[in-house]
Amino acid sequence: MWSTTVHHAAVDAIAEQRYVISLSCPDTTGIVARIAGFLADAGGWIVEAGYHSDPDSGWFFTRQVVRAGSLPFGADELRARFAEVAAELGGETTWTVTDTGVPKRAVLLVTREAHCLHDLLGRVAARELPVQLDAVIGNHGELGDIVRAHGVPFHHVEFPPPGNGRYARDKEKAFDELRELVEQHDPDAIVLARFMQILPPELCRAWLGRALNIHHSFLPSFVGARPYHQAYARGVKLIGATCHYVTPDLDAGPIIEQDVIRVDHSDTAADMVRRGRDIERLVLARGLRWHLEDRVLVHANKTVVFR
Repeated sequence: MWSTTVHHAAVDAIAEQRYVISLSCPDTTGIVARIAGFLADAGGWIVEAGYHSDPDSGWFFTRQVVRAGSLPFGADELRARFAEVAAELGGETTWTVTDTGVPKRAVLLVTREAHCLHDLLGRVAARELPVQLDAVIGNHGELGDIVRAHGVPFHHVEFPPPGNGRYARDKEKAFDELRELVEQHDPDAIVLARFMQILPPELCRAWLGRALNIHHSFLPSFVGARPYHQAYARGVKLIGATCHYVTPDLDAGPIIEQDVIRVDHSDTAADMVRRGRDIERLVLARGLRWHLEDRVLVHANKTVVFR
C-alpha cells in the first residue's frame, strides 16, 4: 500500500483558476505515469497531486490539480481528452474534471438547532468556503431571520406532527415540496445542518454523493433524544462528531470526517452539549470543504480523502 500527496504551497498561495481531476480505477502498474504523461504532453502544470493504492480492494485513487492557464484548451476539451485516458484504465474507472472557476452551489437543510447553520453562514460570508449558498430550507421557521440577514433565501416547509391519520401522506407531500425546492438549484452539496428529519430512500438515492449529514459520534450507542445526557449518565470520556454522506442506511453512509474531544467527571451534561456542538461545527465545515474541493473519493462504503 502507498499513499501520498504532493502540494506546491508557493503556487497554492496564488488565487487562480484550476482544473481538478479525480479518478479511481482498478490498480495496476503505469497509472501515475500515464496520467502525468498526458498532462505533461498538454503542457499542464500540476500544483497538487494525491495518490492512494488500497491493497485490500485492489483499487487506485488519485486527485490532480492543474493550473488552468497552463493548458491551451478549456475544461470541456480537457474532459474530452482525459476520457480517452480513463478508458484505457478499465471499464469500472470513475472520474471527474471540475473547474474551480465555476462556483459550487449548496443548499442547507435545518430544523431548530442553529449552531451548524450559524457557523456555515459565517464561513460563507467570510469567503472561507468555496461555495455559493443558494438557499436554506427549514421544517420550522425560527431560523429564517438569521438566514435572510445574510442575504440568503429561506424557505419553510411544514412537516406534519406525528399522531394524526394523514401523517404519512402529509409527510410524503412535505418531502416532495422539499425535493422540488432543492432540485431547482441543482446543488453540488445538500447539507443536513442538524436537519432532524430522516430522508426517504428515494431522496437518498437521488442525492447520493451530494447529501452530507452531521451527528454525534456515539452511534450506535445512545440513540434517540438527548444523546449527550445519556452519555453523561454513563460517564463517557470522549465525545465527537461524524460527517458522512447520506444513504438509505440511516447514519451509515461513507464517512468523510470525524473528530473527538476528551471530557471528564467535572463536565456537566450542559458542558457536554456545548462542547459537542463545537465539534459538530468543525467536523461539518471540514467535511463540506473537502467535498466542495473534490477531495473525497468514495468506493463501496469507504472514502479516500486527499486533505
